[in-house]
Amino acid sequence: MFLRHLGEGTLEDIIRHTSLRKRVAGSAGMAALAQDVRTALLRQKLDHVWTDTHYVGLQFPDKAHPNTLHWVDAAGRPGEQLPLEDPDVYCPYSATGNVTGELVYAHYGRPEDLQHLRARGVEPTGRLLLVRLGLISFAQKVASAQEFGARGVLIYPDPADFSQDPHKPGLSSHRAVYGHVHLGTGDPYTPGFPSFNQTQFPPVQSSGLPRIPAQPISADTASLLLRKLEGPVTPQEWQGRLPGSPYRLGPGPGLHLGVNNQRASTPISNIFGCIEGRSEPDHYVVIGAQRDAWGPGTAKSAVGTAILLELVRTFSSMVSNGFQPRRSLLFISWDGGDDSFHAKTSPLLISLIENILKQVDSPNRSGQTLYEQVAFSNHSWDAEVIQPLPMDSSAYSFTAFAGVPAVEFSFVEDGQAYPFLHTKDDTYENLHKVLQGRLPAVAQAVAQLTGQLLIRLSHDHLLPLDFGRYGDVVLRHIGSLNEFSGDLKARGLTLQWVYSARGDYIRAAEKLRKEIYSSEEGDERLTRMYNVRIMRVEFYFLSQYVSPADSPFRHIFLGRGDHTLGALLDHVRLLRSSGSGALGAASSRVAPLSFQESRFRRQLALLTWTLQGAANALSGDVWNIDNNF
Repeated sequence: MFLRHLGEGTLEDIIRHTSLRKRVAGSAGMAALAQDVRTALLRQKLDHVWTDTHYVGLQFPDKAHPNTLHWVDAAGRPGEQLPLEDPDVYCPYSATGNVTGELVYAHYGRPEDLQHLRARGVEPTGRLLLVRLGLISFAQKVASAQEFGARGVLIYPDPADFSQDPHKPGLSSHRAVYGHVHLGTGDPYTPGFPSFNQTQFPPVQSSGLPRIPAQPISADTASLLLRKLEGPVTPQEWQGRLPGSPYRLGPGPGLHLGVNNQRASTPISNIFGCIEGRSEPDHYVVIGAQRDAWGPGTAKSAVGTAILLELVRTFSSMVSNGFQPRRSLLFISWDGGDDSFHAKTSPLLISLIENILKQVDSPNRSGQTLYEQVAFSNHSWDAEVIQPLPMDSSAYSFTAFAGVPAVEFSFVEDGQAYPFLHTKDDTYENLHKVLQGRLPAVAQAVAQLTGQLLIRLSHDHLLPLDFGRYGDVVLRHIGSLNEFSGDLKARGLTLQWVYSARGDYIRAAEKLRKEIYSSEEGDERLTRMYNVRIMRVEFYFLSQYVSPADSPFRHIFLGRGDHTLGALLDHVRLLRSSGSGALGAASSRVAPLSFQESRFRRQLALLTWTLQGAANALSGDVWNIDNNF
């Protein structure tokens, strides 16, 4: 039924028309599109349609005082101005103000890149850093630079990071790429809470807001800067493809960066539509798509909006023809993110995604399913295709903040990033050219994949979430920690608590599987009880021992902070390092210079009890829980 109704849609027309509309968050064009989406939902057979409006703090360029970049003369005064070709391109949530410092090239701006600079005798402290787009988010680049004492960051797209195929369109060398630098999600001026009226509550702001300015620049401007750098030549793997640029580490001449972005309280509207579930109406399966875009935003949001509207129409038609989901379907359009397939997701959804990939035809390989396509090029398909949710994903907050399993899909052309994302060249025409005319087929494949997931999650008698998968995740991390067991033992420390909690989790998962297998499928009370236990697994990986206001991303595997497994591993690695004060991948604050036993014991306790709590919740029966710590 689903495929029959989906085939009647007009995905390509919706993508084209949406990409032609101006839809900057909070603009009149965005308000008009929001009204059109609401009208489209009201025309369908939905049980409820409503709008939720918030006033959020957004940053925009100051038209009267654009951001600037100057060389600095010998006296330290701003001299010749360097081109920032498009004054509309900026880094939302950058710190504002003026900074001056010598320039250093820092590769992708990762902590390990900055550590390498120090190892080569090039100090990032007090300097402006020139970093390449890619590998980590803009926000992570700026956070790392700040932790290493840099004064500001310039971010540019290097041709080496994009396809060099002369037959495909590429990013112009005078284009800069837009990207926000808040190390978090949502409104940074109401961290951990929905956006609220600042006049009625005390002002607060996210600890993830940077204290140093950042600005995107083009490849052309970056080339001018690189030619002025002195110092050691970069390692071979740091070399890019800017013509005439020797790629030295620096330092180089002084630069003056002025960032004058302005903050404005901006209304944004989220549009909701709901099909109520038959048996578990209070359990929701959510599908959402971003609607706003800084430029044309075809790949950024027009494709997602088109797929969302088409799925609303498809499921509405199915309901009219007798389809009744067991759980409620909630559709959300929100305001204010050779093809290979990638899924950024929670481990709970990996097995389900694998099964559905085997049912969806590849958009560019006739006679093959998506699974056959990705498995052919990736023998360890889940390691290559399945990725953890990154912080700049729209789905990240669902899992890391709310404890709800989530997934975000994407297609990558020939293993290269789409060159026009977050630029004014993200147009319907360019996306169509990059996909060589396969845009309708790719959009249809994503719609099929998403729709099949919705059907399984909303209609299956038992939730198809692989709750045993997290046992494998813990085992992989324990394998990394085991490397340091001798170092810990020499200090009278042990990881035995984590091993014990992991064992309890595995046993609880196996116990639940056996209970389900031997139960009566028609027992609705028992089925609902099992579904609640399965559904809450992700939630119980949110640490209950840290404040959501101070550490909003409390998930021990995907979150950020000292309570995470990644932070524990970063800390334990200090047992063998000389210590450099680097920012760990999972930590949101400066790591100590050396291993600290008291911090290790606290981290171990936070992690162990969260993991043990998840095992206890999965086990279900309070009288069968026996914790011997």
